[in-house]
Amino acid sequence: MDGTVVDVAYNWKRIKQELQTQGEPILSYIQSLEEPERSRKWTILERYEAEATAHATLKEGMESFLAFLKEMKVKTALVTNNSRKNVAFLLDKFRLNFDLVLSREAGLWKPSGAPFLFVLEKLGIEKKQCCIVGDSHFDVNAAKDAGIECIFILAHEKKMNFSSGVEMVQTVKELEKKISYVI
Repeated sequence: MDGTVVDVAYNWKRIKQELQTQGEPILSYIQSLEEPERSRKWTILERYEAEATAHATLKEGMESFLAFLKEMKVKTALVTNNSRKNVAFLLDKFRLNFDLVLSREAGLWKPSGAPFLFVLEKLGIEKKQCCIVGDSHFDVNAAKDAGIECIFILAHEKKMNFSSGVEMVQTVKELEKKISYVI
């Protein structure tokens, strides 16, 4: 969601420093902690997320892209490592609808492929019928872990390097064109 569907300004370096993740993915790190440290660090993360979510904007072209997918009768799922609370706020704020929404409360989060496999099962979709659209290495790693080969990364940074099978697009309009060839 963050960075793909909406633009959200996270200072990940600062968040990781305050949480003292020592290079581990944030959610895995927090989950590995004992109480009361775990709750304290969840509170810190949630504070940063709430602040960023309040200022989020819908990515340019996303509304028409989602309408295009709906018109083409393409099932859509939103898989995010963000909280259910923040997701609900953004879906309501921008009047977005997906066939399935999976937040971190499901206990499945990227970079594991488990969230994508869960979505495929729930929607009755085979891997070869699926495309992943994301904005980070987490999305690529999760797609590859799930065995999904059609991966689009929406990013303004050309310096991001990914292995083969990953197509970089810079705008939602460009993404829509690429997806139209796939479906």
